[in-house]
Amino acid sequence: MHEIATAGELAARADWDALVVWGGQGLVGDRARAWYAGDAVAVAVADLSKHDRLVVRGPLADLVPLVGSLLGELGTGFRPFGEEALIRELVARVPELSLRATFGWMETAAVPSQPTTAAWLDGDDGVEALLSEASPESYAWPGASGVLRWAGVVDEAGELLSIAADGWSAPEVGFMAGVATRPDARGRGLSREVCAFVTAELVKRHGRTGLMVHGDNEAAIAVYRKLGYTYRAVAAAHM
Repeated sequence: MHEIATAGELAARADWDALVVWGGQGLVGDRARAWYAGDAVAVAVADLSKHDRLVVRGPLADLVPLVGSLLGELGTGFRPFGEEALIRELVARVPELSLRATFGWMETAAVPSQPTTAAWLDGDDGVEALLSEASPESYAWPGASGVLRWAGVVDEAGELLSIAADGWSAPEVGFMAGVATRPDARGRGLSREVCAFVTAELVKRHGRTGLMVHGDNEAAIAVYRKLGYTYRAVAAAHM
């Protein structure tokens, strides 16, 4: 097992996998550390989208001993996270692990052509109230660690109708979170507008952007696909 020293080395060893690179968070300070063993790569990052994550990639023959060593070193709070098929196989090989959740990772390097009236908000007034009404299970909230700024669509009276956040973005991979639309404003394409705006801004800034979505949220997945995102099934495990 060897530690990876730079974000560039991590990207190269992970074959520029956006999920792994995002997990590295630029390898800034002590927040994220990465290792490799053979062709397997693992990135430990604290408080990334609400959880301490161990983002993994690579062949099981190399990955199983690497993960075993790291869980012993890092403790039980870090959740192995990666492509669903890989995590299921990892759980089958490591008796201490069990499957925690399955969902989707979506990413794009394209700037959407969707017309939009969305813009970055000057602060976060009204965001918490909208989330409480429309998406109380959101991981992104105003003031949360890693949540940088909010975009929104407002009506003529200045009331927030739809929002999305720039949260937990890495230098090489932006990340969109906290997508929500007020219930009485749904069905008007506002979520697509605000997501198009945030996606365009993050792609321009980072070169690529990603998001996570429940695998059974077909409506949201359809919106993201229209904006150029592709879908990968991912999963998390825990001890």
